[in-house]
Amino acid sequence: MTASQQQASAEQHAEDGASLISILDELTELVTAARAMPMSASVLINRAEALDLLDAARAVVPEEIQTADDIVADADAMVERARQRSDKIVEEARARAEELVANENIVRLAEERAEQIVRAAEEKAAKLAADANDYCDRQLAQFEIDLNSISTQVRAGREALSARAGRVAVAAEE
Repeated sequence: MTASQQQASAEQHAEDGASLISILDELTELVTAARAMPMSASVLINRAEALDLLDAARAVVPEEIQTADDIVADADAMVERARQRSDKIVEEARARAEELVANENIVRLAEERAEQIVRAAEEKAAKLAADANDYCDRQLAQFEIDLNSISTQVRAGREALSARAGRVAVAAEE
């Protein structure tokens, strides 16, 4: 087989969509099916067929390498997109976690402040109630003193009236 025939055969295999694996399978079949030499491990194979298959393999390899490179490039791009997306998700999760922690901290501080305000109000209310009770007790004690004083004055006035009335009645009898 001439070089141009071998080239045409290699191109035919490439056009047929032959893959490197199928070409290697054909080459393996060629060697396996070859006639054995008596008393030797050697075999007789058709040189033209073997060279044709090797040329076809050489023709197919660059195309398959390009296909593999394209697949790897696509995979790399996909991995990069996935990495970027995962980085974005992680960043969003961190931001949300920080926001939740900040909100929780604000809520905790607000609750503590509310408890302080309630405690202070209860203490102030208790002090005001105690002060009001003391004031009322002092006022009632003063009223009691004033009432006792008035009562004493009323008694004295009545006794004075009674004594005068007794003298007037004695004088009227005389």
